[in-house]
Amino acid sequence: MKTEDHFRIGSVLKTKGLKGELQIYVDFDGIENIKFNAVFIDIAGKLIPYFVSSIKYLQKNNAYLNLEDVDTIEKASVLAKRDIYLPNKLKPKKKKAEFTLNDVEGFIAIDETHGELGEIIAVQEYPQQLIATVLYKNKEVLFPLNLEIIKGIDIEGGEIYIDLPEGLLDIYLEG
Repeated sequence: MKTEDHFRIGSVLKTKGLKGELQIYVDFDGIENIKFNAVFIDIAGKLIPYFVSSIKYLQKNNAYLNLEDVDTIEKASVLAKRDIYLPNKLKPKKKKAEFTLNDVEGFIAIDETHGELGEIIAVQEYPQQLIATVLYKNKEVLFPLNLEIIKGIDIEGGEIYIDLPEGLLDIYLEG
């Protein structure tokens, strides 16, 4: 199981009681609306599947999790401080209204002058604006995500149309 095929929902904080119950921290909004009967726990870089016996959501980011075959504190303590994942197919689709510029990571950037630049490999948030990173001609190119540069976004097609300032690409390609 590869982590690229899964999304992180939280992590195991600690064990609870003697019967293998786990206290988990959930940092994925809306997890209580996702139906699942198994979770994947990252152990030494591999995702190991566990069937869920029960899960009780407490306040906003906490839950108690019981897993099948994890019925002692010894079995549960091995899972403490580890990340929990679900398969990507269970990840809820964002509605268009919930789409933000942070979500363009993985989109293909297409410039009006230079054509396709490549996939946006990162979006960083700085105090004044968001900055996108693209690998173009084996060089890392950074450009701001703002109304002056973005000309359109195709959410379904995974493309963002931009008009980079004249000379911006040259700065990166000359180095």
